[in-house]
Amino acid sequence: MSQAAKIPATVITGFLGAGKTSTIQHLLKTAGGKRIALIINEFGDLGVDSDIVKGCGIEGCNDDDVLELANGCICCTVADDFIPTIEKLLNRETPPDHIIIETSGLALPKPLVKAFNWPEIRTRVTVDGVITLVDGRAVADGLFATNPEAIAQQREADENLDHESPLEELFEEQLACADMVVVNKLDLLNEGDMDTVLAAIRKEIRPEVKIVKISHGEINASVLLGLEAAAEDDLESRPSHHDDGHEHDHDDFESFAVELGEIANPEVFIDKLLPIVAEHDILRVKGFAAVADKDMRLVIQGVGSRFQHYFDQEWSEGIERRSRLVIIGDHDMDEAAIRAAIAA
Repeated sequence: MSQAAKIPATVITGFLGAGKTSTIQHLLKTAGGKRIALIINEFGDLGVDSDIVKGCGIEGCNDDDVLELANGCICCTVADDFIPTIEKLLNRETPPDHIIIETSGLALPKPLVKAFNWPEIRTRVTVDGVITLVDGRAVADGLFATNPEAIAQQREADENLDHESPLEELFEEQLACADMVVVNKLDLLNEGDMDTVLAAIRKEIRPEVKIVKISHGEINASVLLGLEAAAEDDLESRPSHHDDGHEHDHDDFESFAVELGEIANPEVFIDKLLPIVAEHDILRVKGFAAVADKDMRLVIQGVGSRFQHYFDQEWSEGIERRSRLVIIGDHDMDEAAIRAAIAA
């Protein structure tokens, strides 16, 4: 079967908080009537991203077209979760025109692209492109940079140690597999910052990969879709730290959900979270909150010390009014202390 006869799929990857969900929402608004199905994979036990998309109110974005994979990182559950989900979409009476796959912020894109060579789906769907979202402000702040002095000290103590940061490795993996890189949060950068960000990105991407700069996830579907990369046929040009057969280890990271009652004031609540995030080096906070005397659900999204919050939809019948946050951080973060601090 020719590539033209296959259903195109776009993989949207990127680190925690890069803006993948906002980008997908804008993509749906500008899809021009295409029937788009979404597969959303999250790290953690609360489906925040899928609930945000389902609650977006965009015409043509039906709940049945948003499928969630919450049983683990998508690159590690290909056979058990991803392949059956793709088959389910392909076997619909009216298949989608395009499939969008949002990976978790901790996923390796290459194993997912490899999955499109499985016999069950190879003749029916193709990877139109891998889009890597980058949090421009985070990169400009050196979030993925390694401390040379600390490395030197560790090498002196034990020359057999692997000194590469797991976060830096993920960043490199996501860029190396990209067909297009989208630098988000342009509004938070100045000219000097952008030079730093572009230099960090260009070290990891292939020469032909285009870099697009945006703010607030606002990019037209016509830019992201229709790349016709057939990435599953181009795996050799997409190097990975794990090409030697070593498994991708998610033990570097941990997540847990915190249940809360109603909050009185969003700004005061976030001010309370900031020192907790700093003290425990929390990577990501995301979830929903019920605000006293408000009929709308509050979305909370935090990347390091940067938080945003907004009301997205009314608490209605079938949506339980409650506050829940997912906390994502290194595997050795003190869960008990974090829970106690948030609940205090």
